[in-house]
Amino acid sequence: MTGTKLRNIGPKSAAWLRQVGLRTQEDLEGVGAVEAFIRVKRAGFRPSLNLLYALEGALLDCHWQQLPEDRRSELLVAYDAAAALLPPPRGRPAAGPVTTTHTEREEDTGPSLNLFDSRGDD
Repeated sequence: MTGTKLRNIGPKSAAWLRQVGLRTQEDLEGVGAVEAFIRVKRAGFRPSLNLLYALEGALLDCHWQQLPEDRRSELLVAYDAAAALLPPPRGRPAAGPVTTTHTEREEDTGPSLNLFDSRGDD
Protein backbone atom coordinates (compact mmCIF):
# COMPACT_ATOMS: atom_id res chain seq x y z
CA MET A 1 0.00 0.00 0.00
CA THR A 2 1.30 3.46 -0.79
CA GLY A 3 0.41 6.85 0.52
CA THR A 4 -1.41 6.86 3.84
CA LYS A 5 -0.54 3.98 6.14
CA LEU A 6 -3.57 1.87 6.87
CA ARG A 7 -4.36 0.71 10.35
CA ASN A 8 -3.41 -2.94 11.04
CA ILE A 9 -1.36 -3.22 7.84
CA GLY A 10 2.33 -3.79 8.51
CA PRO A 11 5.16 -3.77 5.99
CA LYS A 12 4.84 -7.44 5.05
CA SER A 13 1.07 -7.25 4.53
CA ALA A 14 1.48 -4.02 2.58
CA ALA A 15 4.04 -5.70 0.31
CA TRP A 16 1.67 -8.63 -0.30
CA LEU A 17 -1.14 -6.23 -1.16
CA ARG A 18 1.08 -4.30 -3.58
CA GLN A 19 2.06 -7.59 -5.23
CA VAL A 20 -1.59 -8.33 -5.99
CA GLY A 21 -2.30 -4.85 -7.33
CA LEU A 22 -3.85 -3.24 -4.25
CA ARG A 23 -1.83 -0.08 -3.75
CA THR A 24 -4.21 2.40 -2.13
CA GLN A 25 -6.97 2.47 0.43
CA GLU A 26 -9.39 3.07 -2.43
CA ASP A 27 -8.17 -0.14 -4.11
CA LEU A 28 -8.83 -2.06 -0.90
CA GLU A 29 -12.24 -0.46 -0.45
CA GLY A 30 -13.09 -1.33 -4.04
CA VAL A 31 -12.51 -5.07 -3.62
CA GLY A 32 -13.22 -5.54 0.08
CA ALA A 33 -11.39 -7.53 2.74
CA VAL A 34 -12.43 -11.00 1.55
CA GLU A 35 -11.40 -10.48 -2.09
CA ALA A 36 -8.11 -8.87 -1.02
CA PHE A 37 -7.39 -11.85 1.26
CA ILE A 38 -8.20 -14.29 -1.57
CA ARG A 39 -5.89 -12.44 -3.95
CA VAL A 40 -3.03 -12.65 -1.46
CA LYS A 41 -3.58 -16.38 -0.94
CA ARG A 42 -3.91 -17.07 -4.68
CA ALA A 43 -0.64 -15.24 -5.30
CA GLY A 44 1.11 -17.94 -3.30
CA PHE A 45 1.59 -16.12 -0.03
CA ARG A 46 0.57 -17.86 3.18
CA PRO A 47 -1.35 -15.33 5.28
CA SER A 48 -3.15 -16.31 8.45
CA LEU A 49 -6.75 -15.37 9.10
CA ASN A 50 -5.39 -12.43 11.09
CA LEU A 51 -4.75 -10.72 7.73
CA LEU A 52 -8.42 -11.10 6.82
CA TYR A 53 -9.39 -9.52 10.14
CA ALA A 54 -6.72 -6.82 9.75
CA LEU A 55 -8.03 -5.90 6.31
CA GLU A 56 -11.58 -5.61 7.63
CA GLY A 57 -10.31 -3.56 10.57
CA ALA A 58 -8.45 -1.28 8.17
CA LEU A 59 -11.66 -0.70 6.23
CA LEU A 60 -13.60 -0.02 9.43
CA ASP A 61 -10.73 1.98 11.00
CA CYS A 62 -10.60 -0.22 14.10
CA HIS A 63 -8.01 -2.59 15.55
CA TRP A 64 -8.44 -6.08 14.13
CA GLN A 65 -8.84 -7.57 17.61
CA GLN A 66 -11.85 -5.30 18.18
CA LEU A 67 -13.85 -6.89 15.36
CA PRO A 68 -16.94 -8.50 16.90
CA GLU A 69 -16.98 -12.29 16.88
CA ASP A 70 -20.09 -12.36 14.71
CA ARG A 71 -18.35 -10.18 12.08
CA ARG A 72 -15.35 -12.54 12.13
CA SER A 73 -17.70 -15.45 11.55
CA GLU A 74 -19.35 -13.61 8.65
CA LEU A 75 -15.93 -13.00 7.09
CA LEU A 76 -15.04 -16.68 7.38
CA VAL A 77 -18.32 -17.76 5.79
CA ALA A 78 -17.83 -15.23 2.98
CA TYR A 79 -14.24 -16.40 2.43
CA ASP A 80 -15.24 -20.08 2.37
CA ALA A 81 -18.03 -19.38 -0.10
CA ALA A 82 -15.83 -17.29 -2.39
CA ALA A 83 -12.92 -19.75 -2.24
CA ALA A 84 -15.22 -22.66 -3.13
CA LEU A 85 -16.12 -20.95 -6.42
CA LEU A 86 -12.51 -20.51 -7.52
CA PRO A 87 -10.79 -22.92 -9.91
CA PRO A 88 -7.73 -24.73 -8.57
CA PRO A 89 -4.50 -22.69 -8.77
CA ARG A 90 -2.63 -22.97 -12.06
CA GLY A 91 0.40 -25.18 -12.06
CA ARG A 92 -0.81 -27.27 -9.16
CA PRO A 93 -3.28 -30.11 -9.42
CA ALA A 94 -6.30 -30.06 -7.18
CA ALA A 95 -5.63 -31.91 -3.96
CA GLY A 96 -6.90 -35.43 -3.92
CA PRO A 97 -6.37 -38.60 -1.97
CA VAL A 98 -2.84 -39.95 -2.00
CA THR A 99 -2.37 -43.67 -2.48
CA THR A 100 0.78 -45.72 -2.50
CA THR A 101 1.08 -48.90 -4.50
CA HIS A 102 3.81 -51.50 -4.19
CA THR A 103 4.63 -53.79 -7.06
CA GLU A 104 7.02 -56.69 -7.23
CA ARG A 105 8.93 -57.51 -10.34
CA GLU A 106 10.16 -61.04 -10.99
CA GLU A 107 13.68 -59.98 -11.96
CA ASP A 108 14.18 -58.36 -8.56
CA THR A 109 15.62 -61.19 -6.52
CA GLY A 110 18.14 -59.26 -4.44
CA PRO A 111 17.76 -56.20 -2.28
CA SER A 112 17.09 -53.02 -4.19
CA LEU A 113 19.65 -50.25 -4.22
CA ASN A 114 18.61 -46.81 -3.13
CA LEU A 115 19.87 -43.72 -4.86
CA PHE A 116 22.77 -43.26 -2.44
CA ASP A 117 23.67 -46.93 -1.96
CA SER A 118 26.81 -48.16 -3.61
CA ARG A 119 27.42 -51.52 -5.15
CA GLY A 120 30.75 -51.93 -3.41
CA ASP A 121 32.83 -51.40 -6.55
CA ASP A 122 33.90 -47.84 -5.70
